Amino acid sequence: MRFSMFISLLRPIGPVIIGISLGFTLSLLSVNWVEESCFLNGKASEEISLSQDGNSKGARRPNSISTVKDVDAEEDFEPRIVPYKPVQQSKPNKLFRAKYISTELGIRERLFVGILTSKSTINTLGVAVNRTLSHHLDTVVFFTGMRNRKVPHGMFVVTHGDERLIWNMFQTIKYILEHYVHEYDWFYLAQDNTYTEADRIKQLVAHLSMDRELYMGSPEEFIGGEMERRYCYGGFGYILSRTLLLRLKPFLENCRNDILSARPDEWLGRCIIDYANTNCVDEHEGLQYYHYEMGKNSDPSKEDNMQFKNALTVHPVSDPEQMYRLHKHFTEIELQRTYDEIEKLQTEIKNVSEVAYDGNRSAQWPIGINPPFEPKSRFEVLRWDYFTEEQVYSCIDGFPKCELRGIDRLDVADVIEIAMGELNKKYKPVLHLKKQQLINGYRRFDPTRGMEYTLDLQLEVVNQKGHSSSITKRVHLVRPLSRIEIIPMPYVTEATRVHIILPLNVQDRDYVNHFLEVLAANSFETSENAILTFLFIYDPFEAQQVNQNDIFASVKTQINAYERKYPTVKIPWISVKTETPSQIKFMDIISKKHPVDTLFFITNVNTNVNSEFLNRCRMNSINNWQVFFPIHFQDYNPDIAFHNQEPPPAVDLVKDAGHFDRSSFEEACFYNTDYMATRTRMASDVQENEEILETLDTYDMFVRYSTLHVFRAVEPALHQKYHYQACNPRLSEDIYHRCVQSNLDGLGARSQLAMLLFEQEQGNST
Repeated sequence: MRFSMFISLLRPIGPVIIGISLGFTLSLLSVNWVEESCFLNGKASEEISLSQDGNSKGARRPNSISTVKDVDAEEDFEPRIVPYKPVQQSKPNKLFRAKYISTELGIRERLFVGILTSKSTINTLGVAVNRTLSHHLDTVVFFTGMRNRKVPHGMFVVTHGDERLIWNMFQTIKYILEHYVHEYDWFYLAQDNTYTEADRIKQLVAHLSMDRELYMGSPEEFIGGEMERRYCYGGFGYILSRTLLLRLKPFLENCRNDILSARPDEWLGRCIIDYANTNCVDEHEGLQYYHYEMGKNSDPSKEDNMQFKNALTVHPVSDPEQMYRLHKHFTEIELQRTYDEIEKLQTEIKNVSEVAYDGNRSAQWPIGINPPFEPKSRFEVLRWDYFTEEQVYSCIDGFPKCELRGIDRLDVADVIEIAMGELNKKYKPVLHLKKQQLINGYRRFDPTRGMEYTLDLQLEVVNQKGHSSSITKRVHLVRPLSRIEIIPMPYVTEATRVHIILPLNVQDRDYVNHFLEVLAANSFETSENAILTFLFIYDPFEAQQVNQNDIFASVKTQINAYERKYPTVKIPWISVKTETPSQIKFMDIISKKHPVDTLFFITNVNTNVNSEFLNRCRMNSINNWQVFFPIHFQDYNPDIAFHNQEPPPAVDLVKDAGHFDRSSFEEACFYNTDYMATRTRMASDVQENEEILETLDTYDMFVRYSTLHVFRAVEPALHQKYHYQACNPRLSEDIYHRCVQSNLDGLGARSQLAMLLFEQEQGNST
């Protein structure tokens, strides 16, 4: 009985006891086996100590077997010193910024406009359509079968090479699908004899859902009336959604082969109905596609039809003159609607302000314009400039008074004229006001609202009975800042290689070392995608002595030293001989030695070039579009700017340390193709007068002979140390004067020069 009870107690823990016993047994067997191996030659303690100390063979595994050969090798072990080698720092990968936010997010433009024209009308109606549409829309493309040799300027024309109407329509839709369907949401097609009110078309598509298969225009029955459905008549234009075109894309070839029609708009309608099952509509989601059929020789100013006033498109337009009259008429309608909307909003603001805590005082003047800027300290107070009709008392060059001329004179005359117009509008017909003279004028620029004016006018007041008297009236005016417009620019990339061209004469040799040090730190060591090319300028005498005494030998030695220091960098040089250094002559030589797609950066030996500016050079220089002439920051003469002080090692961009040198046009960024095209345009003038190459620089050449945008702006990343320029009197008077003016402006600030003169006078008086 007791035995059975004992068995019942052991039964639950029996497997555990057996497992523990078996584990101990196996561990004892393993220890005995290792010990036998370790004591093969009676050197267990030595092996164990070596294993613990960690010799070159590393710690031995518990189940490894040592042999006699291994032990003998360990007896002869000698320590080996491994020399330290610093870890090679891998070159950091060059970071590339994303292209544009819209590209990364897949955001498309809203509206594409295609105009169907022909060889006979592209230079008449086509030009008229372009002048009335292109400045309102981002993309306007003209499609034609054939075209003349001379294409009108400023028009993007696609030629299909055939005058067949159906073929041209097929090629137009195919071209849009290949080039634009992934960039736009809506596609508007019209003929060149159709006037389009661009703002209304833009407003219409802005309220349409982009994911709808929409075919919108003026519905028309098919010829013969065999189909119940409708196509969009091409004369009044039509809108196609991107979704509809994508659905039509696989069947476009079938439409070309299977559908027969005499009219291109009818052919397209059949294709859309057959393969996209979409009918033409003139109304969608409460939005109406208004159009108006123009009578022959009709005068737009005499049309009083409400349908005409609301029309998005007008057809047919017989000639360009009628197109311009239509554009003028619809522009006046939109302008009056804008004025009415402004007046309505101003009335609402007045009504709301009356119930505010401060009453009408809470409404700013003018109503709807931002309130005036409120300075937080005396340093932020905006300055009022005093002027009369003849003179202004705040001059750029620091003089207390100068003549009012140019755009400033036109501005003052315009403001006075507007003031008189508003006064007469307010007091007519009771009083009639005539300006006698401007007594006082004040103006200031408020960055939050625009240009503000205060005028004290002496007026002659004439009442209805003819009696007159002279009074003085103060008026306030604001010229508000207009709406900021983003100008579409061609796409550019920061991956373009920049070819830095450095002209060098004998006076510049001492500054080369500093230039190379700065460029090496900002370009060579960072693997910047840029190449430096030296242009050595010899005069005839120096060129004859080049074999015996090369004036640029030290510079060439420095170049070789940098090429040895940076094996991946090659610094070529070009030598020229001339008596009269000229930028255009130098560029003629450089242009021939580089490919046509080369991006040049012409610089000065005193300029500090860095990656930030090189990127801006790439972004602001656009092939066949724009050239860039930066305005560098020039340090003042340290003996004047830091008089009786120790100059700092690095000069900040502050007004007391330097200025942006507007008289210097030395630095320039442009593409070789743009230079060659501009140089070709001035070839005829050069044949008549070869001295023009010496009287002009590259800036004057681009301004005078190119159709490119010449972009000139201050560039904080382009910094120059102070230096005195040796002005060449052989160059043109304008270039020589700019050089002298640059030297004068670079001496110091007016306050610093005045203080220096004051100290000298004080010293002379004592």
